[in-house]
Amino acid sequence: GIYVCARCGHELFSSRAKYEHSSPWPAFTETLRGDSVAKREERPGALKVTCGKCGNGLGHEFLNDGPKKGQSRF
Repeated sequence: GIYVCARCGHELFSSRAKYEHSSPWPAFTETLRGDSVAKREERPGALKVTCGKCGNGLGHEFLNDGPKKGQSRF
């Protein structure tokens, strides 16, 4: 399936990019398209992730914290 922004319906992630981890929040290895999300540094090692179309908050990307060493998650 396709995950979309709850506010505007913009396509964000494919369920194929989702992976299991210890947090209750969904995590993805990649976005659906290059303009799916926008990111800005909130603090060292943590990026605030928002919808690329309307700016709705989607959570954080933690650098160097993913399914493979050096791979980030959303």
